Amino acid sequence: MEKQKCPELRFNGYSESWEIKELREICSCNTSSLTVDEARSKGQYKLYDANDCIGYTTENIQYSEYITIIKDGSGVGRVKVLPKETSFIATMGAITVKNQKDDLNFIYYQLQRIDFSKHILGATIPHVYFSSYGSDSYPIPCGKEQIAISRFLQNLDQSIALHEKKLTQTQNLKKAMLEKMFPKAGSTQPEIRLKGFSGEWDTINLGSLCYIGDIDHRMPESNTSGIPYLMTGDFFGINGLDFKNAKLISNQDYEQLSKKIKPVMGDILFARYASVGTVRLVVTDVKFLISYSCAILKTSVSSNGEYLFYWFQTSFAQNQIEQEINTGSQRNIGIDSLKKLSVSLPKTSEQKAIANFFKKLDETLALQQQQFQTLKNLKQAFLEKMFV
Repeated sequence: MEKQKCPELRFNGYSESWEIKELREICSCNTSSLTVDEARSKGQYKLYDANDCIGYTTENIQYSEYITIIKDGSGVGRVKVLPKETSFIATMGAITVKNQKDDLNFIYYQLQRIDFSKHILGATIPHVYFSSYGSDSYPIPCGKEQIAISRFLQNLDQSIALHEKKLTQTQNLKKAMLEKMFPKAGSTQPEIRLKGFSGEWDTINLGSLCYIGDIDHRMPESNTSGIPYLMTGDFFGINGLDFKNAKLISNQDYEQLSKKIKPVMGDILFARYASVGTVRLVVTDVKFLISYSCAILKTSVSSNGEYLFYWFQTSFAQNQIEQEINTGSQRNIGIDSLKKLSVSLPKTSEQKAIANFFKKLDETLALQQQQFQTLKNLKQAFLEKMFV
């Protein structure tokens, strides 16, 4: 065993050099012959697949905590710690430490840093085997430092899990309110209504509420500078438009392509191809163009753009869209079909109130997503700096 330099970031009280060891010196890997079909509905010992508990078994029970690693199929190399007195299916391996001085959770975080791509075998179904990656060498600290590192990262993981749970709860709340604050098919009033509003809603064709069009159907050449030319691939997040990585076109192409219509603040961008039905509300005054794969919707006095943006996200709207989609070599929806969509429309004041409600919910979601991603990035940084 050779000595290795210390990590960039280290807890106080630790100064010994880390030792280079092969993974198989520290760990062993058990296999299983159990299949998903062998899972029982009842029992004492839980059986896990790559995602979660799938039932119960009495076979191949692991009597100490262990790390599962996907060795066959999709997700090869993904690791997870499972509790003792459980079992696992044949597409995974079970990694345990040989010496009680070594910390299983430290090994778990070490495995998260490994690039398993060099160990993958199989052209159709990928495989990774302990006989291959187990011979790789890694710098390992003493047992006490292993525990200090793993406990720190476990606390960080707990914080990440908590933020992910809050994010999921808010996403589920938005999904539920989109269904309850807009009328269902055949109804003229929503199940839940904001205070101060009453009466029935109107049903109006989208073509009567908006001017709907698209730019000329010609693909412009890319420029090193110029005006952003966005496509549906430039949609991201809740309502994001990726101008930073967008294709750039000349001002001449911009003027020629946008003679019929061009996007401005307050318009809705509707994906007519690929991710059909995905919408974005233009909330910027940046000069740009959207591909003819999207329709541009310009709202009228009687329709609030933000309200329609959220209406498009309801299952009532999406179900109508799905019925109008042309299924050929590429899924798409025509502008004439868009115009036929039936929109549930309250008075303008209620439209604004509903839009403001969901706008605040989206702001909360955006903040939670940012916090969640920041913690994930922080963990990745610690994995780089706390290991050699």
